[in-house]
Amino acid sequence: MEGIMTISEIVGANKKLYLSPSLLACNFANLQADLAKAEAEADMYHFDVMDGLFVPNISFGFPLMEAVRSVSKKPLDMHLMIEAPERYFERFKQAGADSITFHLEAVKHPDQALRSLHNLGLGAAVALNPGTPVCIVKDILPLCDMVLIMSVNPGYGGQKFIDYSLDKIKELKAVIRERKLRCLIEVDGGVKLHNAKALLEAGADVLVAGTEVFHHADPASCLRQFRALGE
Repeated sequence: MEGIMTISEIVGANKKLYLSPSLLACNFANLQADLAKAEAEADMYHFDVMDGLFVPNISFGFPLMEAVRSVSKKPLDMHLMIEAPERYFERFKQAGADSITFHLEAVKHPDQALRSLHNLGLGAAVALNPGTPVCIVKDILPLCDMVLIMSVNPGYGGQKFIDYSLDKIKELKAVIRERKLRCLIEVDGGVKLHNAKALLEAGADVLVAGTEVFHHADPASCLRQFRALGE
């Protein structure tokens, strides 16, 4: 993977904890103001794309992403909860994506998809649904900049954290350390201040939080509280 920018390099720092607020929880009638509240403390933004097929919900696409790109300097990680996501890799790059996370369950040839993202100069990550075992990702880990452990079933924000996700994080972290890989572990779903410490102790590197951040009276303060847990 020489010459490929990792997620850490895209963000621009090697940190113990990366914070990726989920824009799905923003107030879309006042999106720019919500972004401004989090901008100083966020490391990157998590941008959920849903097609109504891979998941039952439908969310935003290119126009909104381009709007976010125009008002934020933070890296954008596109979480594609869509069928055949490789169809749109280049278009998302054109819209301003810095990295793309796709679901292993949605592609036939994940190794090819990861290489395609690297060839486009993008960070490359895969996501695992709660019912998908960690072992399925082991062979392609050297191609991954990040693996996203879904701690809720994808499709809707505000769900309750699935407790056995902690065991999956620990299992994946052990493999990454044993093989000395440069691969971050991201967690998305039900991430709150009260369970963040347990996630970090299990081996998480990147926390995605939407409702907890953007429904807080002071999103920047909330992110600082998350940050303190990783110090």
